[in-house]
Amino acid sequence: MYDIIVIGAGHAGIEAAMAACRMQKKVALVTLDIQMAGSMPCNPSVGGPAKGIVVREIDALGGLMPIVADQTALQFKMLNTTKGPGVWSLRVQSDKEEYKKQMASILQNTKGLTVIEDACTNLLIENQRVTGVHLKTRGNVLAQAVILTTGTYMTSTILRGHTATVSGPEDQPTIQSLSAGLQEHGVRLFRLKTGTPPRILRDSIDFSKAEKQPGTPEFFSFSETTKPEDILPFDRQEICHLIYTTPKTHEIIREHLQDSAMYSGLVKGVGPRYCPSIEDKLVRFADKERHQLFLEPESKSLDTIYLQGFSTSMPIDVQEQMVHSLPGLENAKIVKYAYAIEYDAIDPLQMKPSLENKVIENLFMAGQVNGTSGYEEAAGQGLMAGINAALKIDGKEPFVLRRDEAYIGVMIDDLCTKGTKEPYRLLTSRAEYRLLLRHDNADQRLLEKGFQLGVVSQERYEQFQNKMETIQKTKELLQEVHIKPTESINAYLSSLGFDPLQHGCSALELLKRPQVTIKGLQSWIEQNIDASVARQIEIEVKYAGYIEKAKRDARHLQAMDQKKLPEGLDYLHMDNLRLEARQKLDQIRPSTLGQASRISGINPSDIAILSLCVKPHKK
Repeated sequence: MYDIIVIGAGHAGIEAAMAACRMQKKVALVTLDIQMAGSMPCNPSVGGPAKGIVVREIDALGGLMPIVADQTALQFKMLNTTKGPGVWSLRVQSDKEEYKKQMASILQNTKGLTVIEDACTNLLIENQRVTGVHLKTRGNVLAQAVILTTGTYMTSTILRGHTATVSGPEDQPTIQSLSAGLQEHGVRLFRLKTGTPPRILRDSIDFSKAEKQPGTPEFFSFSETTKPEDILPFDRQEICHLIYTTPKTHEIIREHLQDSAMYSGLVKGVGPRYCPSIEDKLVRFADKERHQLFLEPESKSLDTIYLQGFSTSMPIDVQEQMVHSLPGLENAKIVKYAYAIEYDAIDPLQMKPSLENKVIENLFMAGQVNGTSGYEEAAGQGLMAGINAALKIDGKEPFVLRRDEAYIGVMIDDLCTKGTKEPYRLLTSRAEYRLLLRHDNADQRLLEKGFQLGVVSQERYEQFQNKMETIQKTKELLQEVHIKPTESINAYLSSLGFDPLQHGCSALELLKRPQVTIKGLQSWIEQNIDASVARQIEIEVKYAGYIEKAKRDARHLQAMDQKKLPEGLDYLHMDNLRLEARQKLDQIRPSTLGQASRISGINPSDIAILSLCVKPHKK
């Protein structure tokens, strides 16, 4: 008998199991092969636009991905630095083999966590309440809650050309019986598709025909616990390369379009809009003369290069022609051919904001099985599912993040409120309050919550408090430093395009000007300031007005989200509501007035009526 059973040891399953263990729960993690824990069957990287901020949020809530991603990174790169801080995102090129090894080792040595190598063939459900799982070899195993994180392994099929093979990613077995068992109990499923590019032998590539893409020399990390000495030095980091498709590439693809599983009628599931196959790009963006591709290393222990942007489901012989038409890859040897994969996902509209299923009590779901794409989205959901499963067992209120608190909150709210018909991917444009949801302030937003929940240690919390104290003292120092209108300061300002100072002012006041930095003012401050502390103060000072406006807007959202809707409201018989509103509300059954307001098709007049209906219940 376990408190919680987690099915699957992908990025969602790892975070779910570890979070529940940190909350003192007895956890079993069921996986086909523990050595595949945290595998990266697609791109060998962590982070990117919006996703990198999610990894920072996972770190602030005590998660594992940020720490292991830092320690196994081959290259660090901060993206979008020419834009505002609201869209800065860290991305690392990962050593996929080392990442798996470290994850497997941590899981096998975590107190309170039992790793079971077996296949889950079905869930044990009594009166629409999950009581455990049935394993292929071990039979029934009981638990108070189950977290389903099966990724793309549920009734999955590998598609290439005109051939369909029943299999999971990387030749792993697929789970066929789970889908039928869930449907039998009223869970809605739908088919999704994703894909992966070919892997190329490194020594067969002529890199002189590609543009070098180095990382960022400045120190950045996903985890606040990571120190510069914990990561690969910049001069030893790997270099990625950029190439482009050629007219010959496009000609080959167009000639063989009907041979692609995507266009032959073999594919039934919906693919990712923001990560299309190369043949899909040619059809959708017919006016583009070329498409960019990145050559990315997969591991120091593998002599393979990942061809980013070249996902395809073409037959093997056509893939050979396509790859050989690319600059520098004329003589390339393909080590692993590309493929598309179809799998069953669960309709996220049947999911509560806590990630508990609405149809089956105590069944939580996280990751690609919820219709998302990406390792980072999966890990964020897994963390929340592990926390909420533990809270449910303890009879406590669920932990739900608002849209102004975290990208994780934006993602889960989108899934529960709007659903998805395609693999959901987090984008900075999905967040209304992205200036509040920055890379630099994830710990300020979430770490105290993590400490209160028990997923963040006392030591880590004290480190955070020391950091905040340092930031406050540094601000006070900058306010006290009086800079006079001397020749030297005016020369510095002139170099940045500013008029000279006429009167003295504080360093903090001067910092409000664009391009003026603490580093630039260092000789007047006369005290060394840590780079990360300086960066955070600069953002807060320069964007103070915008940040305050975003906070005011967010307070309106908070007020709406505090108005809880009773679970048993009979929306279908609320005569004052429009028919569409009744149907949508009955289908999604929002937990708060704020969530109801974000449902597609619900307008302000519907919310006004709904708020009146709620008042008697509140009394």
